[in-house]
Amino acid sequence: MEFQQLMKNDAKSALRYELDKLGNTAEKEQRDVIKKDLENFEALFKRFLLKSGPSIIWNNIKPPPEGYIKSYKEISKMGLTSPEKHLLSKLVVVKLNGGLGTSMGCTGPKSLISVRSGLTFLDLTVQQIESLNKKHEADVPLVLMNSFNTDDDTNMILRKYASCHVKIHTFNQNRYPRINKESLLPIAQSCNDPLEAWYPPGHGDVYECFLKSGLLEKFVKEGREFVFVSNIDNLGATIDLHILNMLVNPPKDSKPCDFVMEVTDKTRADVKGGTLIEYENKLRLLEIAQVPKEHVDEFKSVSKFKIFNTNNLWMRMQSIADLTTSGKMEMEVIGNGTNVIQLETASGAGIKNFHNAIGINVPRSRFLPVKKTSDLLLVMSNLYELKNGSMVMSSKRQFPTTPLVKLGDEHFSKIHKFLGRFADIPDMLELDHLTVSGDVTFGKDVTLKGTVIIIANHGERIDIPSGAFLENKIVSGNLRILDH
Repeated sequence: MEFQQLMKNDAKSALRYELDKLGNTAEKEQRDVIKKDLENFEALFKRFLLKSGPSIIWNNIKPPPEGYIKSYKEISKMGLTSPEKHLLSKLVVVKLNGGLGTSMGCTGPKSLISVRSGLTFLDLTVQQIESLNKKHEADVPLVLMNSFNTDDDTNMILRKYASCHVKIHTFNQNRYPRINKESLLPIAQSCNDPLEAWYPPGHGDVYECFLKSGLLEKFVKEGREFVFVSNIDNLGATIDLHILNMLVNPPKDSKPCDFVMEVTDKTRADVKGGTLIEYENKLRLLEIAQVPKEHVDEFKSVSKFKIFNTNNLWMRMQSIADLTTSGKMEMEVIGNGTNVIQLETASGAGIKNFHNAIGINVPRSRFLPVKKTSDLLLVMSNLYELKNGSMVMSSKRQFPTTPLVKLGDEHFSKIHKFLGRFADIPDMLELDHLTVSGDVTFGKDVTLKGTVIIIANHGERIDIPSGAFLENKIVSGNLRILDH
């Protein structure tokens, strides 16, 4: 143990020296800001070194106490106790916009990927807020937390919204150096080193960077009280007036809330999602990365952990300012990467620092993320209708559940390949489960119902013909339809 401690002390000293050198390579006018960022990174690194083994003791985990997870039905039953315009005057919307579209084969910010009818994630977000602002004569601002990867491209695009009825602001999350796993030293030798040597440290950055930008203080001075934070690729994360009303006008028999995490019922598709627990007398987010290996299967259990975090978060802005300024905003550090170390924090992990934090079990419709092309297929299909920038499940679908869709990686995982596989998007109104693997294409006006499995083995190809109707079918082998 003593040897390990000495090694950790040496690693801290060596990092301190390298970060000083790195800070001195910054342009003169930016040097102070960059040095402050590197100090914050050093504090994160020290916390990472202090952590030995899993950050929780498994047997000390308890389910959240009675009353800490509220039902959305109960909250919406109360109705609105203030006019919509007054409620919206208290709100700011922050969208987490630091991610690239690389996992789906796109360059540039993920928020600029076309999702439906030629509209991007960002278009839909602006449309949603603009329609609410117009309808209720409100002025809810939209704030984007960009990363150094997305900032330039996003700001170029923002010009097209100049005449929209939404004020749009941006701020940047931190830029931290990647660390070599062997030497525990930064890969970057200079602040001008290529982007690959740097990374944005997860969305737990939102607290510090929102405050640092000056925007939080500006909004509080305007009389705004709450911020709604969500991922820009979650098409279900729209402004909910019932949750906002509960925050602005707390019921007489309850204390005012400083933090609300929207959770929803876990299905087998969500087994890796973080869940809410009670730990050391506090409500806490438990992520899979914090779970000891021998308990991972238990963590994934739908029967033991019944809910998961949607990352739709509502917070009192003054509480963010107080906690961050006093250095009391603690979040678990997650180390990612194989040859390099990236230290990250998650915004939901901030829940343990707030007074009277609660979870609200919301309908599944408020969690509609687009992480893969299989998700994109769902939102492009007739399962959903587009209303004022919001995706609403079609009233023609008899069951409100979302179908489970699995598309093979080689031919479908990248958007350009995926789009080339469909002459148009099939009718999926009555689909329960779709699995497609191998070299498969779809003609026009295809209908998929029930459970459909299509498997083209290596070297084979299946063309689903135009007008095909597949209900509870398995298709395999070879099927080529050629023009005569």
